[in-house]
Amino acid sequence: MEPSPATGGSETTRLVSPRDRGGAGGGLRLKSLFTEPSEPLPEEPKPVEMSFHHCHRDPLPQPGLTPERLQAQRQLCAACAVCCVFMAGEVVDVGSMMGSLFSLWLSTRPATRTMTFGWHRSETLGALASVVSLWMVTGILLYLAFIRLLHSDYHIEGGAMLLTASIAVCANLLMAFVLHQAGPHHSHGSRGAEYAPLEEGPGEPLPLGNTSVRAAFVHVLGDLLQSLGVLAASILIYFKPQYKAADPISTFLFSICALGSTAPTLRDVLRVLMEGTPRNVGFEPVRDTLLSVPGVRATHELHLWSLTLTYHVASAHLAIDSAADPEAVLAEATSRLHSRFGFSSSTLQVEQYQPEMAQCLRCREPPQA
Repeated sequence: MEPSPATGGSETTRLVSPRDRGGAGGGLRLKSLFTEPSEPLPEEPKPVEMSFHHCHRDPLPQPGLTPERLQAQRQLCAACAVCCVFMAGEVVDVGSMMGSLFSLWLSTRPATRTMTFGWHRSETLGALASVVSLWMVTGILLYLAFIRLLHSDYHIEGGAMLLTASIAVCANLLMAFVLHQAGPHHSHGSRGAEYAPLEEGPGEPLPLGNTSVRAAFVHVLGDLLQSLGVLAASILIYFKPQYKAADPISTFLFSICALGSTAPTLRDVLRVLMEGTPRNVGFEPVRDTLLSVPGVRATHELHLWSLTLTYHVASAHLAIDSAADPEAVLAEATSRLHSRFGFSSSTLQVEQYQPEMAQCLRCREPPQA
């Protein structure tokens, strides 16, 4: 007789599992509490992942810049670059104008024992500084244009560029109008420092104006040419954005024109600094004028130079006849140098003519350049 479950005498206790109901007869199936070695261990049930519908439907923003933000960054960088270049150019322009103004003030200081000619040469140095500053700005613009042509991954805001270029052109036109030197009418009673001869020999003098103002005008003219180039490129880019290469190309072309506009001023400045003969004043006409003075037999040690572009200086030795009046010769020669050539200062030494002067090496005229 099989032991009863109530007695607990069975080696294996069998329980009836409600889930073990099965079979066609719907009978009960007993399952052991101790798993048989042949049966696999039951797997732990996996936690059920519950999905929640949150109110934020958009995904979290990805790290880095989105295409829209990248485009905005490029636009802002381009705008900042335009502003910085414009501000830098204006700072240089203001510095150049202030330098010219300072050199003009310095040139009015009186002569001293250490500066016997005064401070007139400061105008020439101010003009040289103005030209050099224009070269620096042009060099920076050329470098930026070369970089843009080399790396075409840049964006240009046509509207901002057009507005900036238009303002720059208007400002430079106004400054050019203010600095333009119309030159006063000639008067024989005027000082020679304000004029220079028109041709090699006696003739009507040509007004040159102040050196500092002329240098500032040349600087503004160079800025105006560059601004016109930027304006032309901005108009093209505004209507045809795909032609953005027009900006660096126009910078190359108009920068060359701007540098070319400084050539005359630079040539005159170097002539002054190198103690050269004043522009449009010839050595032979001055010599012939001195020889035409009654009583003058020969001239030597003739030197012609300038303290500024308009302040001309002459010095010479005049060999006169023994019967000539030295005071009259000196007065007539000085008057002719001033009235015909506009020399502001002339130092003439009068001495008796000696035949051996013709063979003197130091009395010979300098050769042609």
